[in-house]
Amino acid sequence: MKFKPEMLKAYFVCGSQDVPEGQYETVVNAAIKAGITAFQFRDKGNDSTLSPIDRAAMAMKLRGRCAEAGIPFIVDDNVELAKQVNADGIHVGQSDEKIQRVVAEVGDQMIVGLSCSNEEEVRAANTIEGIDYYGSGPIHPTGSKADADPVIGLDGLKQLVGLTNRPIVAIGGITVADLSSVIKTGAAGSAVISLIAQSDDIDGVVKAMLQA
Repeated sequence: MKFKPEMLKAYFVCGSQDVPEGQYETVVNAAIKAGITAFQFRDKGNDSTLSPIDRAAMAMKLRGRCAEAGIPFIVDDNVELAKQVNADGIHVGQSDEKIQRVVAEVGDQMIVGLSCSNEEEVRAANTIEGIDYYGSGPIHPTGSKADADPVIGLDGLKQLVGLTNRPIVAIGGITVADLSSVIKTGAAGSAVISLIAQSDDIDGVVKAMLQA
């Protein structure tokens, strides 16, 4: 699947640890049905409720659902799993697998995303060929990632957008009230975890993301 910046408009990031036990597939299916434009499979850490075998099986199942919906299925920080399920993309953080190694391994076969939370990281990433987009934040404090970077806010996001020609998707504590402000910074869209995963109105949240 060829990368397009509009894929970042309504980007849902989620793992089994982000939803009530047994509800992962249900929540992701609801988000896909609601119209998300990309899905990142981020099932990791000690809080995951899936075994390695179940994780691979779930990834394969959700990868199929994304293919049916025509949206990219992106795996977080696991090149082997991404290859195993023929994922559309791979996303890595600054402390995950070295981005140069990931780019060399997947070539132009997958969409490649990289987390960049400050000017130094963006400028360094700009010199590396093969990256399609950056994920930047957090915009607000977030409880979804224990290892989250310092908050950059909307002003910090706007600054990073101005440092690169690559599209940036904002992430970190984003609320429905932030969505239009995120777009005004020049970012391509918002990536959210709890905003969808913990919502009682997934349709409404995704609609707001698309309308922003």
